[in-house]
Amino acid sequence: MLGGFGMEDVSPLDKERHEVITATSSSSFLLAGEYMKMEFTIKHTWDGLPVSHEPVTIGLKSNNAGLLMEVNAPFFNNPPAPLGEPGKPFSRLWDYEVVEAFFLSDRTEQYLEVELCPHGQHLLLLLSGKRRIWKEELPLEFEVTRMKTKWEGKAHLPWNYFPPCTNKFNAFAIHGSGEERKYEALYPVPRHELQEGQKPDFHRLEFFKDLNLKGLMGEDWKQPESDIWKSLTN
Repeated sequence: MLGGFGMEDVSPLDKERHEVITATSSSSFLLAGEYMKMEFTIKHTWDGLPVSHEPVTIGLKSNNAGLLMEVNAPFFNNPPAPLGEPGKPFSRLWDYEVVEAFFLSDRTEQYLEVELCPHGQHLLLLLSGKRRIWKEELPLEFEVTRMKTKWEGKAHLPWNYFPPCTNKFNAFAIHGSGEERKYEALYPVPRHELQEGQKPDFHRLEFFKDLNLKGLMGEDWKQPESDIWKSLTN
């Protein structure tokens, strides 16, 4: 948008065994079979109030040349579907029903913004500096399974899209229309930071929290160099 985790939150994947390795209030490392997985649960609105529905969950795991981002979310079908073709980028997707993930390098304020829609559209943005888009509508392999009241999505995010030294993360979900529009955040604005009349702003980078990719990929892992981000400095 320019948009507590315990074992009870884990749904088994096929017949693979899950084991909680480390946990915080909002995320977990899981061991499933031979791969590691991070899982995050969006339990609050952008300003820190509990959500009033089954929360959105986002999983991250290693996937060949990048990360596989898995979304499990309620399907509100509000607003109606964008007019764009499913499977293709759609401009201003943040005006619709979306789940978003932001991957930040706090050293440079460079970040990848991923927006996924239950109707199949997506929007990927690369930003260098807060709200400063320099690439958008990047291609993405994205699959959606939509049911009556929930949806699941799988997005294959190549390392080439991630800024160097990615180390911070936040995630968001948006649905509803008009005055009933809801903005939810994994790491919301702390209540004591709120000001009267403040609007949702997903680019409050100072409230993002650590993303330990070495914990996911292995301690000897080094983030692959990105030709795309390298071109920004050339």
